Amino acid sequence: MSNANTPPPLPPSVPPPTGPGSPRDVPPLPGSHGIDPESLPEPIREELLAPDPVAIDTAAEELKDGQNHCPKCGATDIRHKTGSDLLVCLYCRNEWHGQRVEEEFGLGEGIDQLKGTVIASGAQDIAADAESLMSFKCSGCGAEVTVNTENAMTARCHWCRHVFGVNEQVANGAVPDAVLPFHIKKADAVARIRQFVDKRRLFALKAFKEQFTPENVVAVYMPYMIVDGNASVSVAGHGEVETRRYTQGSGKDKKTYYDADVYAIERHVDFTVDDLPLESSGERGNLDTSSNTNNIINTILPFDTKNAVKWNASYLNGVSSEKRDLDVEHLHPRLEDQLLSIARCQVEPSVSRFDRGVRWEQERLDVHGTRWVSMYLPVWLYSFHQPGSNGGMLHYIAVNGRTGETMGSVPVQQWKLLAAAITTGTFLEAIALMIIGSQ
Repeated sequence: MSNANTPPPLPPSVPPPTGPGSPRDVPPLPGSHGIDPESLPEPIREELLAPDPVAIDTAAEELKDGQNHCPKCGATDIRHKTGSDLLVCLYCRNEWHGQRVEEEFGLGEGIDQLKGTVIASGAQDIAADAESLMSFKCSGCGAEVTVNTENAMTARCHWCRHVFGVNEQVANGAVPDAVLPFHIKKADAVARIRQFVDKRRLFALKAFKEQFTPENVVAVYMPYMIVDGNASVSVAGHGEVETRRYTQGSGKDKKTYYDADVYAIERHVDFTVDDLPLESSGERGNLDTSSNTNNIINTILPFDTKNAVKWNASYLNGVSSEKRDLDVEHLHPRLEDQLLSIARCQVEPSVSRFDRGVRWEQERLDVHGTRWVSMYLPVWLYSFHQPGSNGGMLHYIAVNGRTGETMGSVPVQQWKLLAAAITTGTFLEAIALMIIGSQ
């Protein structure tokens, strides 16, 4: 009995065809490559032989019905205890700690052994037709409870007051693998933002000062991909070591020259990255400084992502969040840029003797393996829209919800800056004239 996947052999008297439509133009059989991998360059061979993306299942099966029950009394009115990583039952006041994903799924282990692409279940591709509305049937009264994941992750049954949360990892980008709870309370965030603005109030736009109300700061969970990586980078270029410096000419024609030895340089570094954060929101990842100050969010890094806990919608009770809209594939170019930057820093100490500098002319990055985890990170955010051409400018002041690190953009009055620059310049010029006159 012949195998249906095996083409019938050609008669021995007929030479194998080589033209269009011949077996050589037919896709290889399942399980075969159609080409000897050993004949390919190593990076291409590794990519060809790498296993398909593996998923780490981080879904909370016990929470799929939307109800997070207190382990002591069974109530569902659960909230995050501000200033800690604890959950607290509002009925019996019982407190408990969520499971850390680092320990639960071994995410801190085996980074130097990573091969191919490993993706946690909450970081898998977003389905284009995924619904934003999630419906739950209340076990207490039988009512239908709907949660719109575009603007909330929890809802309360209006009949029996049971609380429901979206814990099932629906493929719309709203449910990550992990969440890093807020530690900084609102009063602390307001004080930090007020202090930040007070230091810059002198040059601030009049409308900004009149409308500045830091109490309007909002707690937002920002979507990130947290990446572990195993990579190698090779760089090549030229470095210069100065051997002599001299001047020729005089007055306006005086020029300084130098002699240098030029060396060809090659460096190779193998390294790993642990918990590298990448924005997984297309809007926040847009660093167009002519229209927004999104880059402010990067200035309040790092976050202590090692303390992130397994996803539980109760941590978002009363807090807004932004959905992820970028898949792993979309973030690969940004990851490669980050890895190259890290590699350049790795080799920098080895080229310190080239005092005239180094010009890298060739770079090659080989990413052997990566692991992707979707995570919500806590940010206190204050925004102000400055009217202007092309839609104006959106300014942000951000506070790291874990460390309190604060950075932002305050719109300024240009004429005040110009006046200060002129005044400072005149003052310095006067000092220079006094020094010259005293000689």
